[in-house]
Amino acid sequence: MEEQSFFSKFLVNLRSSCKYYTGYPKDLGPSRVIHFTSEREFVQLLHQGYPIVVAFTIKSNYSKHLDKVLEEAAAEFYPHVKFLRVECPKYPGFCITRQKKEYPFVEIFHSPEQAAPAQGRVADPNITKYSVKVLPFNYDVSAYGFREFFKRHGIRSSDSN
Repeated sequence: MEEQSFFSKFLVNLRSSCKYYTGYPKDLGPSRVIHFTSEREFVQLLHQGYPIVVAFTIKSNYSKHLDKVLEEAAAEFYPHVKFLRVECPKYPGFCITRQKKEYPFVEIFHSPEQAAPAQGRVADPNITKYSVKVLPFNYDVSAYGFREFFKRHGIRSSDSN
């Protein structure tokens, strides 16, 4: 009986401390993936200054896989990177502006800066325009792929960066 309790304690410790997938579901805690509800909320999220990984999805088997990857990556990179999921059938206007034909796809929005005012035009003083860098994500869709992408593009994803 003592051996079994030692072995079960060992496995519990191994699963909790192992950083990579061991074949058992990980305890990721509460979901860190934000579900898109409006462009206004998205702009407020951008104003926080964190990079945002946006997954534009439709209902498909691959989207189910992508959801699991996003959950894992969101838990790993929280709070330095935000992960947002857009269900394109619910919010077609936001997805159409990205001008992509194949779904799902992922883009990274980062480094929002206030844009220079337009020359020669009278602008509404209540409207502030921003420019945001958008990078298409073309790496392996995994937490490791996101980590490598962030390193390559100099995006801060943890305290050590």
